[in-house]
Order: sequence, then structure tokens, then C-alpha cells
Amino acid sequence: MPPIIHCVRHAQGLHNLCTENHVIPDPLLTDLGNTQCEKLRDSFPRHDKIDLVVASPLRRTMYTALQSFEPVFKANPNMKLILLPDIQETSDVPCDTGTDPALLQKEIDEKGLPVDASLVHDGWNDKTSGRYAPTNHAIGNRARDARRWLKARPEKEIVMVSHGGVLHYFSEDWEDSSQYQGTGWLNTEYRTYTFSDKIDLDDLEGNKLNEDNATLVETIESRTRRGKEGPMADREQQKVYYRQGVQGWDDQGLQLSTADREAAKVPQGKEVDGVRV
Repeated sequence: MPPIIHCVRHAQGLHNLCTENHVIPDPLLTDLGNTQCEKLRDSFPRHDKIDLVVASPLRRTMYTALQSFEPVFKANPNMKLILLPDIQETSDVPCDTGTDPALLQKEIDEKGLPVDASLVHDGWNDKTSGRYAPTNHAIGNRARDARRWLKARPEKEIVMVSHGGVLHYFSEDWEDSSQYQGTGWLNTEYRTYTFSDKIDLDDLEGNKLNEDNATLVETIESRTRRGKEGPMADREQQKVYYRQGVQGWDDQGLQLSTADREAAKVPQGKEVDGVRV
């Protein structure tokens, strides 16, 4: 039976304080971000059920996972956090671009962190073209590969810590995707998903797929927890939300590539706790 997935957006990073901080390469968490991790650690009800934790290899997601799910690692001394490049953030701005593998591994080794970075390969932080390019097509493909990878895992209940933008591509839930700056997720918000029994053979752009899309469905309990009524919108409605969401990000001046953002010349904004003000 495919696993249950608890998806988490990282805690507040330095880049969340203001748009100007988006030039900081692979930023760390703020003091408030560390406090948010403590609150999630103390409130998350299923630490004893989790048998795998994965995270984007960016530092803010790695440290959010280690701090927020510390009870999981303490209860399972041989468990390591697996870093998964396919769930890194969407854009090519410096704050969304990861650290070179050798430097990241050095940080892990020097701090003695329970982290498995074996999937973090050379080129994972090159967003100029290819798999990690800042395009809807490339992001959708890697998000689908991440879903397929997780669906095939033997574990029963998994935590995945990622980013506000890519979580929309991963979950394929685009409702309220422009509620905050480039996302509908708050810092350290978590949502719970199961894999659909249905085999979908197209993506949200209508392109045909040769394999299962590995579609996710948010649980009713998860939706209720965040104030939503009823089930997650069906796939046809999500296709509409997807088009609206991509346009909404463009309207916010959050085009996926730096060149497109600069060309748009949208006035600078400020983001606090994931909310643009």
C-alpha cells in the first residue's frame, strides 16, 4: 500500500524577511524560523508513526526537518534525513539555488548531522537548463518524479519538507496558490496526502504521460485542520486553478527566472511569515 505523505513548508528563512534578501544564496532560518520549528515539533501528533523524513537539499528545508522532527530521529538513531533534489524550490534566484554538493557534505560532516546527501549530485543547483530549469514543464516533471519515488517507497508514513512554490507542483493543488507571495502555504504548515487509487495519464497542462502521474489527494482531516470544507478539488478544477495560479505569480512579479522577473519590473514587496505586505 502506498505511504501517507505529510508535506511541510520550511520555517521562515532570511529571504522571507524582504524581497531584497532574495539575493542571499541558500539562506539559513531566522530566529523566528527556529521558534516555528520548535512549535511544529511540539504540536505534530504523529512523530511515533513516521518511518522516513525527506527534504529539499536547501539549508532552510534541511534544518527545518532536523529541528521539527527531532523526536523521530531521537527515537530511531540509525535513521537519516534523505535530501531529495527534485523537491528543491522553483526559481533561479540566489535564495532558491542550493549549495554545491561538496560544501553541503562538509557542513553535514562537521556538524555531525543525521543526513544522507547521496542523491545530491553535481549540477543539482544549476538552473540554467535541463531538469532543474525554472520552467513550468521542468518543475512539473521533477515534482512528478518525486511523487513516483515516494509512492514506491516501502515506508508507511513519510514526512517531506519542501518549499512554498514547488509544493503546489508536487501536490497539484493550486487552490489559493497566490494567497501569499508565490504560495498558499504558511511557514511550517503541514498538509497530509494519500495517493489516489486512480491512474492518471495526463498532467495539469493536458499533456499525455506514459506512466502513472502518481496523483495525490489531501485527506479530509488535513483540509479541516486548515479551515477547508469538503474534499480537495478534482483534477479538472485543478487544471483551471493551475492556469490561474501561474498567472497570479506573474502578476505578483514572481516569474520563475531572474531574467523574466527583472523584465516584469513589478514594485518590490516585503514578506513576513510567508505573507507579502
